[in-house]
Amino acid sequence: QVQLVESGGGLVQAGGSLRLSCAASIRTFSSSAMGWFRQAPGKEREFVARISWSGSSTAYADSVKGRFTISRDNAKNTVYLQMNSLRPEDTAVYYCAAGPSGSYYSTDYNFWGQGTQVTVSS
Repeated sequence: QVQLVESGGGLVQAGGSLRLSCAASIRTFSSSAMGWFRQAPGKEREFVARISWSGSSTAYADSVKGRFTISRDNAKNTVYLQMNSLRPEDTAVYYCAAGPSGSYYSTDYNFWGQGTQVTVSS
């Protein structure tokens, strides 16, 4: 049973930090690219960050570049999203996803978590 479980969301004031975690029970985790996406109320799901299977390559949406950092620990089958200098516009449900290529497009990911809510108050 493939499972991705996000944790670490919550309520934080603007300027604060949160670290999201995504624990994966995918047999091929260490060879899978991982991504983080988010969806705010009334908006479409959007790309946030991605990381290659080895962790050597990362990419970010312009809106989070310089504030968010994606990383992974293949020994723990876990991917992280460190979020600093949070803004109210970062409020959304955050999803992690696994796929073969680590693209910017949600349709390229095979497996998804259930999401974790991040709320940033002004």
